[in-house]
Amino acid sequence: MGFRCGIIGLPNVGKSTIFNALTAAGAEVANYPFCTIDPNVGIVRVSDRRLEKIAEMIRPPKVTYTTMEFLDIAGLVRGASRGEGLGNKFLGHIREVDALVHIVRCFDNPDVVHMDGSVDPARDIGIVNTELLLADLETVARRFQKVDKLVRTGDKNALGELQLCRRLQEALGKEIPARNITLDEESGRIMKEFHLLTAKKVLYVANVSEEVLRRGNGYISRVRDIAEGEGSGVITICGDLEAEMMDLPEEDRKDFLEDLGLEESGLEKLIRAGYSLLGLITFYTTVGPELRAWTIPSGTKAPEAAGKIHSDMERGFIRAEVVHYDDFIGAGSMAAAREKGLVHSEGREYSVQDGDIVLFRFNV
Repeated sequence: MGFRCGIIGLPNVGKSTIFNALTAAGAEVANYPFCTIDPNVGIVRVSDRRLEKIAEMIRPPKVTYTTMEFLDIAGLVRGASRGEGLGNKFLGHIREVDALVHIVRCFDNPDVVHMDGSVDPARDIGIVNTELLLADLETVARRFQKVDKLVRTGDKNALGELQLCRRLQEALGKEIPARNITLDEESGRIMKEFHLLTAKKVLYVANVSEEVLRRGNGYISRVRDIAEGEGSGVITICGDLEAEMMDLPEEDRKDFLEDLGLEESGLEKLIRAGYSLLGLITFYTTVGPELRAWTIPSGTKAPEAAGKIHSDMERGFIRAEVVHYDDFIGAGSMAAAREKGLVHSEGREYSVQDGDIVLFRFNV
């Protein structure tokens, strides 16, 4: 699995339309709140031209792409942190994902009802972010009470966590999301145990009309300003166009994009932005008959990368034999790469690089 994204936003902003277009999963779409009660799940293949080029050269019997999982989560409303709408159920689903794809309505359409009667991206983003902050404040308050009791009974080991709770309460109370709080390594490790909603990276998706996609509008600028201010990512997608494209045969989609003057689909744009936001890279393995792509965080050491394939490989790790994609393509084959000295042996401290083709040596 590459990574898991929760698609969030207010009701009727186009979440399910975009989810369907990205995953072709067929979630129900309707013009009323709470159409999505349980999260729809879609797993999509991550397009990878490097993998395809490697496959052309070595012609393996099996090629496996890395994947990305989307959860289309029910629309949020004011008061969700207090149980309004689908409240706690909504927030519980968010805790399960790696990152949040926040769909923001940036189009005017009198036929699509807005819960507040008008389109205002800044207001809409504020509603969602406030509910996530309030939910996190409640989580930290419960944790504080538990840790405070431990400290009062003489548990000095709990002092650090108590101080972290105080710091989180102060920051969240000032509307600073947990992901923007600078922590040392130990505090960061403890905070991960809290499963805070605002600790997750956010990618804003401005859902626009076809006309706005071509020309832009003030709505998009407001979303970009907010994203820039909090260090989040932002892309622009026309959900209706993406849905229209997914109805076409795959061989016609490239022409469809070219006619619109677009270089890539919304899915490709989202995946690229998501990888950048989360600091993810791709490496490749050829084991037996299978050529396969794997997604890992940048900076992952070779043993941990091996563990992505199988835990036995991490435990018995000996070394990694590595050739970079560019070197492999330039050499023309793995045998030629070896002859030219382009395949190098790396130990436990090696950080796997984006585009590495790796053979792990390990003891069973």
